[in-house]
Amino acid sequence: MSTFVSVIVPIYNIEDCLDKCITSILNQTYTNFELILSDDGSTDGSGAIADKYAAADARVKVIHKPNGGSSSARNAAIKIAGGEYYSFIDSDDYVEPDFLEKLMEPVERAKGFGSVVPAIVQIGRNEIDVEGNVMPDICTPPATETFIDSREFFKSLIMHVGDCSFCTKVTAARLFEGRGFPEGKLNEDFHLLIQMLKDCDGVVSLPGYKYHVFYREGSNSRKKDKNDFSRVFQDCVDNADLVESIVAADMPELKPVALRFALFQRLEYLLHIPIALMRKDYAGYPECVAYVRKHFGAMLGNEYLTFMNKIYLTLFAVAPKGVRKLHAWIKHI
Repeated sequence: MSTFVSVIVPIYNIEDCLDKCITSILNQTYTNFELILSDDGSTDGSGAIADKYAAADARVKVIHKPNGGSSSARNAAIKIAGGEYYSFIDSDDYVEPDFLEKLMEPVERAKGFGSVVPAIVQIGRNEIDVEGNVMPDICTPPATETFIDSREFFKSLIMHVGDCSFCTKVTAARLFEGRGFPEGKLNEDFHLLIQMLKDCDGVVSLPGYKYHVFYREGSNSRKKDKNDFSRVFQDCVDNADLVESIVAADMPELKPVALRFALFQRLEYLLHIPIALMRKDYAGYPECVAYVRKHFGAMLGNEYLTFMNKIYLTLFAVAPKGVRKLHAWIKHI
């Protein structure tokens, strides 16, 4: 008997895309799975569409809950999930028919040989815009199946070259014991994944593109709202603090990489903060400037920061408002 998988789809006001997403999951060549549709208080026809599929297919379960965000919807589904592995698919995306089969193949192979069973397996994703154009993904899958140990994968994430999305992965249910997606935050996948890595040997990365991301207006995880600055970029800084605490406790050899990440995240914050908010009484801004100034010497000697990163950070350490105004003029933001 193959391993049972729980496929979890958070849903919120997505009636135009939902049929394509659900159909792509139900048509999987890997058949030993349940599909949990977690309706996060939709006010359109999304909940009714979910109920329709549950009535027609015994593999489908539906949760209807008050709106709390995608993390809340995922967490609610995890509470009733019966799978040994979890797959998370966004409701405006779709997957190839052999998506689960490919992801579960290393798991089934390891079980068959009695060898160490991978806790996380991932595969490539394509990103498609509303006009059907395929956009390049920064996380290019390997040419052949590759095992990446936990420390190397952690490093790839904080160097911004690894894939932190749970949507491209199957993840062992045991890694969620005592854990859940942080509610009320963006970049929630990164926040959770970096804490999981210490409890597994690493990640199996597979070749090919089997997950298709659909970019649409209003997609929470894919469009940063300039009017929601504090939430978007403060979460980036909070993640940097979490990375530094994990590295200090468990991976001291990665301190220079963690410092690069912490400075880069704060650089992003300072490059995007509205000029009107660059005040001493605005939470987050003074801390970012102070952090850059405190680590100025280490920043200059950090081998992982680019020359342009260092130029910008130096200027922000000296004259943050002036640099931000210049950047706004150059980039028209």
